[in-house]
Amino acid sequence: MNWVTMAHAMGTAGQQTGGQGAGGGLTAFLPLILMVVIFYFLLIRPQQKRQKEHRTMLQNLRKGDVVMTQGGIHGRITGLTDSVVTLEIADKVRVKVQRGYIAGLLSRGEAKEETEEKA
Repeated sequence: MNWVTMAHAMGTAGQQTGGQGAGGGLTAFLPLILMVVIFYFLLIRPQQKRQKEHRTMLQNLRKGDVVMTQGGIHGRITGLTDSVVTLEIADKVRVKVQRGYIAGLLSRGEAKEETEEKA
């Protein structure tokens, strides 16, 4: 008989807090929701912005631009296709690089400037 009264007492205690349990559940998730919002504004959003800027830079590349690859090689663009960039890294030394591996634009140039420098 003792176990019956104990089980009954445990059941009634759960019923008394049942109305407060719904509000307690939302309160328990509030820190988690706050962390997701903070991560979005501190990590995810800035990364998406950098990716968009990098994509725009890759689309606007043209002959004569001086760029740097992710490997640290600096060169002047001498040829472009949809996926490959040809870089001149020294006199008559040309390297083909995937367009996605261009890390940054160092200076804008024109094909005319390239011929003027060699003359």
